[in-house]
Amino acid sequence: MDFYKQWLGIPDGPRPPDHYELLRVVRFEDDPEKIRAHYKKLNGHVRKYATGQYMLQSQDMLNELARAMLCLTDPERKRDYDEGMGREFAPETDEFGRQPLLDILTRKGDITRDQKREVEDFAGRRGLSPQDAVVQMKLVAPEIAARALSRQFGYSYVDLEDMVPEDDILDRVPRQLVKQHSFIPLFIDDGQLLIACIDQPEHELEDELRLRYEVPIRPVITTLRAINQAITQYYAPGMRDEAKLTASASPTATGTKGADKGQVKVTKSKAKGESTPRKAFAELSPNEQKDRKQFGMIFIGWSFIIPMLPQILLNFFPQLTGRVPSLAMCLAAAIVLCGATTAWVTQRYWK
Repeated sequence: MDFYKQWLGIPDGPRPPDHYELLRVVRFEDDPEKIRAHYKKLNGHVRKYATGQYMLQSQDMLNELARAMLCLTDPERKRDYDEGMGREFAPETDEFGRQPLLDILTRKGDITRDQKREVEDFAGRRGLSPQDAVVQMKLVAPEIAARALSRQFGYSYVDLEDMVPEDDILDRVPRQLVKQHSFIPLFIDDGQLLIACIDQPEHELEDELRLRYEVPIRPVITTLRAINQAITQYYAPGMRDEAKLTASASPTATGTKGADKGQVKVTKSKAKGESTPRKAFAELSPNEQKDRKQFGMIFIGWSFIIPMLPQILLNFFPQLTGRVPSLAMCLAAAIVLCGATTAWVTQRYWK
């Protein structure tokens, strides 16, 4: 006997039927309440046969209905089931409208949906990015992960073995900066500085490079191994330990190799008797950066305290009343001096 047809009214066709046909709902129905309502109705109908000669068949049918309902009311399982039936979903995007890296790899068939969940769990437990996690789990090669990341950000992917950075572009950033941020400056193209990096560059690095080159940057993605090899090749110990400056800070924006003939490179002088220019903040070691930040905060703090000293002394020596500036005058002087000091510290001392 065809119990699907006799009990549920399902027409002749594949047996067992798919979950949607079994529950008598429209294919790819997304409303879980409708799915549960159909299940409840069919469950009550099949239970009529729970006693008697069809008791075993009734129990099997009830179990099958329950499994179908549980699958179609679980968003993740339903998506997997629907995709297996040929349903196509619009790509999911993050808050910036970008398709997540793991979804890109899943849609390309580089990893399965089950592996995607494993990567998410692994990344969460280890505190890793999805890119690092999928590579550490050896599910995809680093190049494939980097290509997926470039698609996520909307950047190009480059193989640094095919790229030859321009010497004058390399000269303008010191070895320590490229090692700290894991990037390689390539050349100027269409008025933008191309930099090869392993992730989206930090705003701090973008600001630093804009000051050095006076053009916007355009990132391109490559692998960490390629970056490290390029740093070894172009920034070996003793090479480009200090950045070179140009008489004209703005390079040519033609993308061709070399700068204008009128540009003159000037290295930071180390000659005896000549003063050594103060290093840029990004060129300092982490400890030196920490010290400079602490000194900057001290400067700002004392710039407010010093104008307020007369009022502070007044608390200990009341006899000075009338001989020191008023509180309003001290406060105004403190605000002006502190504002000027803060501007100098943030715009000069920490740059």
